[in-house]
Amino acid sequence: MLLVEDDRETADMLADLFTAEGYRVDVALDGHRGLHLGLSRRHQVVVLDRMLPGIDGVDLVTRLRRVGVTTRVLMLTALGELPDRVLGLDSGADDYLVKPFEVDELLARVRALHRRDLAGAELLPLGSGQLDLRRREACLADGARVQLSMREFTLLHTLAADPKSVHDRSRLRKRVFPDTSAESIVDTYVHYLRRKLGRDVIRTVHGLGYQMGTL
Repeated sequence: MLLVEDDRETADMLADLFTAEGYRVDVALDGHRGLHLGLSRRHQVVVLDRMLPGIDGVDLVTRLRRVGVTTRVLMLTALGELPDRVLGLDSGADDYLVKPFEVDELLARVRALHRRDLAGAELLPLGSGQLDLRRREACLADGARVQLSMREFTLLHTLAADPKSVHDRSRLRKRVFPDTSAESIVDTYVHYLRRKLGRDVIRTVHGLGYQMGTL
């Protein structure tokens, strides 16, 4: 689970609560840290506040959805008016709970999102294998499953969703790594994917960029 909450006392209380329920919890105290963790690590559920320093909750969810992060999101906030709830859900959140809240209801809503995550696996063809869009894993032809980091998954998903196109580094950098201006990061993550899945998983088109290869 990823918990994004700028009030440290509330964040500590919620982290203890979720940990006691058996979740492994990453905590971010501002929107920038929350975005970094959401892009770089795998989570089943995100619980976040609306009013965050740096990047607010609506913008954070919008950015995650824009790059293909499908993790279930619960907004937990004091902003409870109808326009606030509509904006939160329209930004890409799956659920919206207003503070103050009942602990039992919060835990029930998180469990419901977790069940939806486990039941909602989608598979994208990946050569002789498949890409599990919900669990963010590469499923090899022999049945083996390879876990991917969030950025590895997003890069591979971008290529696999349009396998015939050649994707230039600039476009890949803007889509997959919006928080950095260094296009060399694309080459770094291509290397990581090849190391995990084989040299042929991504094809280099010299002078143009990268194209989906064969798994």
